[in-house]
Amino acid sequence: MTTASQPPEEPAELVALIALALREHRAGRLAEAATAYRKILALRPGGAEVYSNLGDILREQGKLDGAVAHYQRALALRPDLVHTLNNLGNLLRVQGKLDQAVARLEQSLALKPDFAEAHNNLGIALMGQGKLELAVARFEQALALRPDLAETHKNLGCALTRQGRFDEAVAHFDQAIALRPNFAEAHYHRTDVKTFRADDAELAALEALAADPDRLPASKMSYIHFALGKALEDVGDYPRAFEHLLKGNALKRRELDYNEAANQQLFRLIAQQFDSSLLDRFRAAGDPSPVPIFIVGMPRSGSTLVEQILASHPQVHAAGELTNLDRVVRGVSDATGRPIPFPAWVASTDAESLRRLGQAYLASLPTAASGETRITDKAPSNFLHIGLIRLILPGARIIHTLRDPIDTCLSCFSKLFRQGQTFSYDLAELGRFYRRYYELMAHWRSVLPAGAMLDVAYEDVVDNLEQQARRLIDFCGLPWDDRCLSFHETSRPIATPSNVQVRQPIYRSSVARWRRYEPFLQPLLAELAPFHGSNTC
Repeated sequence: MTTASQPPEEPAELVALIALALREHRAGRLAEAATAYRKILALRPGGAEVYSNLGDILREQGKLDGAVAHYQRALALRPDLVHTLNNLGNLLRVQGKLDQAVARLEQSLALKPDFAEAHNNLGIALMGQGKLELAVARFEQALALRPDLAETHKNLGCALTRQGRFDEAVAHFDQAIALRPNFAEAHYHRTDVKTFRADDAELAALEALAADPDRLPASKMSYIHFALGKALEDVGDYPRAFEHLLKGNALKRRELDYNEAANQQLFRLIAQQFDSSLLDRFRAAGDPSPVPIFIVGMPRSGSTLVEQILASHPQVHAAGELTNLDRVVRGVSDATGRPIPFPAWVASTDAESLRRLGQAYLASLPTAASGETRITDKAPSNFLHIGLIRLILPGARIIHTLRDPIDTCLSCFSKLFRQGQTFSYDLAELGRFYRRYYELMAHWRSVLPAGAMLDVAYEDVVDNLEQQARRLIDFCGLPWDDRCLSFHETSRPIATPSNVQVRQPIYRSSVARWRRYEPFLQPLLAELAPFHGSNTC
């Protein structure tokens, strides 16, 4: 909050309004504070600090576009408002406008180089851009200025985790928890990179937090339950592990607005639009570039392992879970500029439009290093867009990863995802989503030409790494390289929940993992009854 200036010549009414607005704002009475700020602006329209404070209120109310507009108005009047630049940069980051966010945060730091919170926020934005080394440097700078920033210790731990520097990450998670013992996110992230023993003090601390629900709001308590689910599985206490997974998922599900009926309708519309006649009609459309490799499928189906094998090839740039294709799809609009939801526009498309979409996607890809001729896009949900990929990028490789259906769904249920995957927090809903995914994959196989997509089963990779790795490399049109068999030695940033696992040699302990929890999985097993004993779609 910025304190508005009060020159001596200000009218008494204005002085009283400023005092009222600040008092209401500090007390958390946001609507009353906003009313007072607007009255101030009616009396004195040029108050940059007032626009900034209104932006703070709108941000706290979740009205992000309005908050951005007010911050920008404030900065048009006073470009030197350091805290407003920081707040605007952080808000643009939340909106996914990372380039703009970085620019604003750098402006803030140019004016105030010792602004620790702005260093932290810039680190988060850089991490979102995949610039981990720069992000780590910003977090370290923030901590050099303010060693007591628990949030920054947690953020640095997450960045180090993505780099595979697990011991250093744990040390920063420990520091975050020492500063803030109830820091749920730090507890959760530490659990992800640590193997627990029954006598661990950290396990006792988690259990103490879970036993006192009044110590944390429900949105934070879900982190503790997911952390305990993983920790108790480490020590082999599967009944109690699943008890906490159930609690954590239930808390998370209450926060989400997941519309299962709308999801089902979307799957049906996609299958209807992308029939064999459409794919035949436009088989020569699109951009023929061979650069993209799409790795699609259910989350937790082995896609990170497949990408890590490919990333070990010197001609492959692993870009991780990109949102680029989603942005391209959402960018289709009508003549008035109004967005048209996917797949409603597909029936009226033409070859030139498809070619432009393919080129827009290619232009959005990260820059690969010299010698890298392929770029992977590992967003699992791109299985919804397989037909579109075939139309706009007919030269792209599409790799479909699959795994035992029950293991896949259990693994989803055991993870608190950073974003998306809203279908995964209820066992029955998760099972029904898997069935719709299965039906859509069967549809793609029925309309795609032979050889357009490669199925890779996780269990087959575990059983015969070299055979499956050679299949992958051959499908991508690349020469064989032995480094693909030493994938766990490949150093690269990894942002997915499988980060720890793919930095180890192949192991079998995740195969048939669901058997440990079979007595507790009835809602899921009932939905997946047709798939028992199968790892194929």
